[in-house]
Amino acid sequence: MWIAPERRSLGRWAVPGLVLSAGLVVGVVLAADGRSGTALVALAALAGYAAYLAYRRNEPALPVSEGFGSGTRARAHLRAAAMTGDVLTVAVVGALIVQSLRGADITAYAWLAAVAGVTYLLSALAGRGL
Repeated sequence: MWIAPERRSLGRWAVPGLVLSAGLVVGVVLAADGRSGTALVALAALAGYAAYLAYRRNEPALPVSEGFGSGTRARAHLRAAAMTGDVLTVAVVGALIVQSLRGADITAYAWLAAVAGVTYLLSALAGRGL
């Protein structure tokens, strides 16, 4: 039922909201420093990461597909692959933000973040059978 407490919980929105708020703060700081292009890239990276977290907030468990086999080994492999992707995404977005605040070149990190976002989007669409 849509009015159940677990559906209304703000706790599920806390982390995506915090990431988006951090993106706004970083964007304002960089824009105030006169680096509006970098501010937009950093804001887009954090907004994309917040959208990713919001999309996955209701995910009860990882689905097991035929490509990973079946059973305990397949679930362990799928979880390991998902954790690897999550850690690498956090590392790339974190490096992008740190480098942008330092005033360094962020081109490589921006491209990696964009590739990660597009790959996840295409994978999510393909997984839904769209």
